Amino acid sequence: MGTFPLETRHRLPASIKLQRSKVKDLEKPLNLSTHERFTRCRLPLLKLVLLFAVSGTFVTLLYSPDVNNHISNTASGQKFVNRWIWGGLDLRYVSRLDIVWNDVVEVLDKLGDKKEYQGIGLLNFNKSEVINWKQLNPDAEHTELHLDYAEENVTWDSLYPEWIDEEEEAEVPICPSLPKLRAPGKRLDLIVVKLPCRNEGNWSRDVARLHLQLAAANVAASAKGNYPVHLLFITNCFPIPNLFTCKDLVARRGNAWLYRPNLSVIRDKLQLPIGSCELALPLKGKEVAYSGNVLREAYATILHSAHVYVCGAIAAAQSIRMSGSTRDLVILVDKSISSYHKSGLEAAGWKIRTMERIRNPKAEKDAYNEWNYSKFRLWQLTDYDKIIFIDADLLIFRNIDFLFGMPEISATGNNGTLFNSGVMLIEPSNCTFKLLMDHINEFESYNGGDQGYLNEVFTWWHRIPKHMNFLKNFWMGDDEETKQMKTTLFGADPPILYVLHYLGNKPWMCFRDYDCNWNVDILQEFASDVAHQRWWKVHDQMPELLQQFCLLRSKQKAQLEWDRIQAEIGNYSDGHWRIKVKDKRLKRCIDTVCSWKGMLRHWGETNWTDDESYAPTPPAIKAAALSV
Repeated sequence: MGTFPLETRHRLPASIKLQRSKVKDLEKPLNLSTHERFTRCRLPLLKLVLLFAVSGTFVTLLYSPDVNNHISNTASGQKFVNRWIWGGLDLRYVSRLDIVWNDVVEVLDKLGDKKEYQGIGLLNFNKSEVINWKQLNPDAEHTELHLDYAEENVTWDSLYPEWIDEEEEAEVPICPSLPKLRAPGKRLDLIVVKLPCRNEGNWSRDVARLHLQLAAANVAASAKGNYPVHLLFITNCFPIPNLFTCKDLVARRGNAWLYRPNLSVIRDKLQLPIGSCELALPLKGKEVAYSGNVLREAYATILHSAHVYVCGAIAAAQSIRMSGSTRDLVILVDKSISSYHKSGLEAAGWKIRTMERIRNPKAEKDAYNEWNYSKFRLWQLTDYDKIIFIDADLLIFRNIDFLFGMPEISATGNNGTLFNSGVMLIEPSNCTFKLLMDHINEFESYNGGDQGYLNEVFTWWHRIPKHMNFLKNFWMGDDEETKQMKTTLFGADPPILYVLHYLGNKPWMCFRDYDCNWNVDILQEFASDVAHQRWWKVHDQMPELLQQFCLLRSKQKAQLEWDRIQAEIGNYSDGHWRIKVKDKRLKRCIDTVCSWKGMLRHWGETNWTDDESYAPTPPAIKAAALSV
């Protein structure tokens, strides 16, 4: 795939003078006799007939059942026919982008003396473009890199399947293979690649585009010695941001992107599976040994627009410390989080960072997702090299510090080809934050939230075991054996799961007697008394002074009783609505108005109970008052 027969238009700077091919003088026609003319015409005619006969015979043989079956059973298959017989061009790899050569020259000037890049590798350029490259730097040695195309059955869905057999109960997951570049056998200082960029919305989920970048990275990583290797991409869409990071971007002008990657880091990334089709971390066997730079790594979460997750964040911090991790805990909060709640978070071990919220431009006013793009602020925590982000509604049962040894983005799978952002490894960078903000009005989030948006930017991600972000839910299709397996995982002691992610109504928003998701029909898939009690076990390990942040407001008590009454009316078969509540928080009032039963008479109406003034915020606590 070194050259393409397609011709494209080019804009060359005035300083570059293209050589024109010499044209020989045509000889004047001779005066020939009739016999001579016949003899001269007959030989070419015979050659033409013979050529058609041979070609016809070859094509007939080629498409005969025996030969065709043989070809189809080989690795090349129809690709052989298309490429070598018809000059077949795989349109997946073709970029019709016009090269602005002035931009290329300006970017290459950043390399300094041209003598420093004497070996240039060219990948995915057509013939005329190759000629122009050679004329651009005639003193350099240019090598056309030939890459075999990926098989047609290698799709993005096959590289990023929704599910794989992580436990290897029925099969060992294996990723499809992508052909690698043949070793050039010579030193390359600059590798230049022209990348396709489709106009469709999911331009980054492109097998050919991924293949070209991985192939170029492999050639760069194969360099021996300490000399620098630069990569130049010609594309109107940004290269893979977590393979070729913006911190390694030397210069960009128009559609020309010049990188000087850290080859050691690139080599490590290339050791990982090419997609989520295999686990990037082993599920079985010994845990990955990793020490890392403790001072440059941290756990982080984020709270904005509501205080109801403060209790969850405090419990999450407690679980991290119980797992044995000593990494920093950083929490981003906005101005809606009161001094009282911040004091509780700080006492639990979180380092408070105040932030300005980021509005989701595609969200409606006061919608649940209006401010969830604030998560992008995580990339501004540049005093850390790596961050493990965790949602505030989960618990860590086993130490996951080894996840710091993974690259950005490492996460569990979600639905389709996507990852779940509830637990993910990121690498803070101001330029990555800028990248996220630059496209905030462009990319569509599949779920209207930050997870959907991040999946549009970071389409190349690494799958970690689902035990590192295990969702507390029972799918509609789960059989009894599967439900029992999940329940066993929720309660296993010593723990099997690393992380349990609490979906639906949160444990601290229920009475501790049972999981209140049972009382809401559409939330019963999230109900588990075993998982519920597991959370309360961690709660009870918290200092008593911090447990006050998990007390219930009167309105929430009324909500729980309302749901219980509806379950009783519906005669829900699980029978949890029959359980008498013994939770001591039921009789503990933290509001101005404590008659939560009276609220039920006007339930569902907008009234004075919605006023925050009836739930005053206590004064901030002092960490010194904690009784450990």
